[in-house]
Amino acid sequence: MDLSMMVPDKILFETEMRATGGRDGKATSPDGGFSLALSVPKGLGGPGGEGTNPEQLFAAGYAACFLGAVKLVARQMKVALSDDAAITAKVGIGPIEVGYALAVDLTAELPGIDRETGEKILQGAHERCPYSNATRGNVDVKLRLA
Repeated sequence: MDLSMMVPDKILFETEMRATGGRDGKATSPDGGFSLALSVPKGLGGPGGEGTNPEQLFAAGYAACFLGAVKLVARQMKVALSDDAAITAKVGIGPIEVGYALAVDLTAELPGIDRETGEKILQGAHERCPYSNATRGNVDVKLRLA
């Protein structure tokens, strides 16, 4: 797939994962550096278990990426963030008319930052984060300050 058609300039980084067995299988990277078991959560009718699931993986990726965008915006605003700054991404899945859809709550912990500044940082991060851009118009994303 030519990803360069998806963005105006060029792809700066790309990665890939291979899944086998579906929601109760395994996900691995081609270089073998990342491998994990997948299991269907009890909430989706599965047995649960020690494996992870696509929603957890999406939440981890979104939280990490969004925190990167928060740090970028704070730097641009000349606001010092605490090393304890954190993003918690809660991802839900539920039925829609045909299939399923996701919903996301992003909660920011920005110690020492006043509410008004924190909200500006979150809005700026939401405009810049690749996950936010990918989900905009498709996934209900709520931003919150802890």
